[in-house]
Amino acid sequence: MYSHTLQQAGSLTLRNATPDDLPGVLALLAETADWLNGRGIRQWPAGGFPAARIEPLIAEGSLYVLDDEEGRDVLGGDAAHTPAATLALDDHADPEFWRRGDHPETGLYVHKLAVKRVFSGHGLGETLLDWAALRVAATGRRWLRLDCSKDNPGLQGYYRKLGFRHVRTVDLPHRASGALFQRAADLASPAVPHVRRRRSAHVGTR
Repeated sequence: MYSHTLQQAGSLTLRNATPDDLPGVLALLAETADWLNGRGIRQWPAGGFPAARIEPLIAEGSLYVLDDEEGRDVLGGDAAHTPAATLALDDHADPEFWRRGDHPETGLYVHKLAVKRVFSGHGLGETLLDWAALRVAATGRRWLRLDCSKDNPGLQGYYRKLGFRHVRTVDLPHRASGALFQRAADLASPAVPHVRRRRSAHVGTR
């Protein structure tokens, strides 16, 4: 399924983000944040995230970008440097959400998952989450975990359809997020033949 939709989207390459990717990633996150806020979804701050929130993810090698290689030739200009999608995958369990009883060390955590609006509906989010589940299994951990807006039943339903189970909702007044989900790592997850992961010369792989 996902290999077909990726062919429709063009030639795509998954790799570690480098410092040169920072402007494009910030632009993509801002686009996604504005789209969410325009629909009354308080998942991310309006205008996206400051560079100081994203630079550490790039430095530690936990931020990935999905390049749209054909789109670079078609779109031109600044848009050519905006990735088709991005996500961070790391072992940083948010202490306000994940308890000691959850055994945070048994999971990897998805953050900053965003897909460029022109690629909406191509299955890129699903493909990246399948890839992340494989990464969890490869590290010997058990769970792929994430948190999302506690007031967005549509997004929560999306994750449920992808095999995530709702763990609980943590309702903190200073956090828009708080709906916690996890999915078991599975080495039998769909392969992603058209998404190639390559090493970055600037950032070590994890």
